[in-house]
Amino acid sequence: MHDDRWQGSLWLAPDFAILHGAVGATASHAHYAHQLMLSTGAPFTAELDGIVHTAQHLLIDSLRPHAILSAPAPMLTIYAEPQRLGGPALLAAARSAGAPSLDRLAAALQAQPREHLPDPRLLRALDKVDALLSGKVSAAAVAEAAHLSLSQLERLFSAQLGLPVRRLVLWRRLRLAIRFILLGSTLTDAAHGAGFADAAHFSRTMRSLFGVRADRSLRQLHVTLID
Repeated sequence: MHDDRWQGSLWLAPDFAILHGAVGATASHAHYAHQLMLSTGAPFTAELDGIVHTAQHLLIDSLRPHAILSAPAPMLTIYAEPQRLGGPALLAAARSAGAPSLDRLAAALQAQPREHLPDPRLLRALDKVDALLSGKVSAAAVAEAAHLSLSQLERLFSAQLGLPVRRLVLWRRLRLAIRFILLGSTLTDAAHGAGFADAAHFSRTMRSLFGVRADRSLRQLHVTLID
């Protein structure tokens, strides 16, 4: 059985989050965010692409399968939106922060230059996705907002984001639902507010993309929002 509870503090910014505290073991999973794990004490053990690593820091790039096997010491874990902060930017922020702490890491991440999506059609498409998240996200409506055909839209998402439209929508729904829960919503209200069919659909997605149960992993976090 995996002890998938997260406990501690979570600082939540528009394009990154930093979790500081106890991190339970997880099932194998892969999510869209880049992830940098930093131990504040003893090494942790994680599996990445089927290889077991025992380390005090580990960068996990977007969509790479991984699992946390054990983390005896408190951890600092950074999650970042790939289209805004790349893996090298996370490593640079950790180096410039020196001894890892929430406030130093947050300041270092805010100071990192952001990547910019080069195609204005993609920006229009993502804005439309976010505007529709509370209900049905129609690929046709997203394509129309971007002035593209459906096939052009799919090619654009796959080429520039590395995800098809449907999976990108699911990721952004999950991100929104997590934010709702962290701000005090019930599991059911968060699921509906982010456009999931029901709480069970949200829970399955959370388990699939983060390897933990939503009802156990989010309730014990103290949240600070960063503009």
